Amino acid sequence: MIRKPMPSHESRRVLLVEDDRDIAELVRLHLTDAGCQVQIAHDGAEGLARAQAQPFDLVVLDVMLPGLDGLEICKRLRAGADYLPILMITSKASELDRVLGLELGADDYLTKPFSIGELVARVKALFRRVDAMAASAARPQQTSYTAGELAIDVDRRVVTLAGRPVELTAKEFDLLVHFAAHPGRVFTRAQLLDKVWGYSNIGYEHTVNSHINRLRSKIEQDPAKPRYILTVWSVGYKFAEFPRDAA
Repeated sequence: MIRKPMPSHESRRVLLVEDDRDIAELVRLHLTDAGCQVQIAHDGAEGLARAQAQPFDLVVLDVMLPGLDGLEICKRLRAGADYLPILMITSKASELDRVLGLELGADDYLTKPFSIGELVARVKALFRRVDAMAASAARPQQTSYTAGELAIDVDRRVVTLAGRPVELTAKEFDLLVHFAAHPGRVFTRAQLLDKVWGYSNIGYEHTVNSHINRLRSKIEQDPAKPRYILTVWSVGYKFAEFPRDAA
C-alpha cells in the first residue's frame, strides 16, 4: 500500500539507521534543513524496531550495522504490507551489497564517501516519486496488462509467464509496468531513471541497464534474444507490441 502524499506544510518523517555517529549527525542536520523530521538509530535491531513501530516516509539505511545488517532490515521491511521507500548506503567497494540491496527491493543507493548535496537530492527525488505514485494510484487507470505469455496484475503486483509466477523486486515490477503501459515507445535510460526511479542523473544510467538485465533473465526465454524488452541501439529500450489476440 502506498501512503497518500503529505500536505506541503507537514515535515517528512525520515528514519536514519547509521552506526557512525558523526555521519548520522551530519546527515540529520542537512535533512532537517531540507524540512525533514529525522530520527536516528545506531544499530540494526533498533532501526528495524522503529521502522516497524512508527510511520516513516523514508528509511536511509546503512548496509554495515551492528546486529542486523541493512540488507536483512531491507528484506524484512519489504515483507510488510506498506510500501516504505528505502535509500541504502554502501561502502565504495561493496558492489555485491548494492546488487543485493536492489534485489531485495531498495529504491536507491549511495556509496561512501558521498556528498551531502547528492544525498539530499536523492531523498527529495524519492519523495517526488512517492507523491507521483500516490497521485497516480488515486486516478482510474489500467490494472492489468497482457503481452504474449506475460500477464501483469498491477493491483496485486503479480506477474505470471505462461501461467507461472515470476518473482520480481519492487523496482523490477515498476519498470516492467512502465514498459507494458507504453508498448512500442522508445525510452532512453535517462527517461527511465526519471519516470521509474524519480530522478535523472547520467552517472547512474547503469542502474537501468542492471535492472533490465535482471528483468530479462526472469521473463525472457532467451535473454540474449529478448521478446518483450527490446534494445533500440544507440537510443534505449522499448516494450514489444503484441496483437490483442496474441498468446
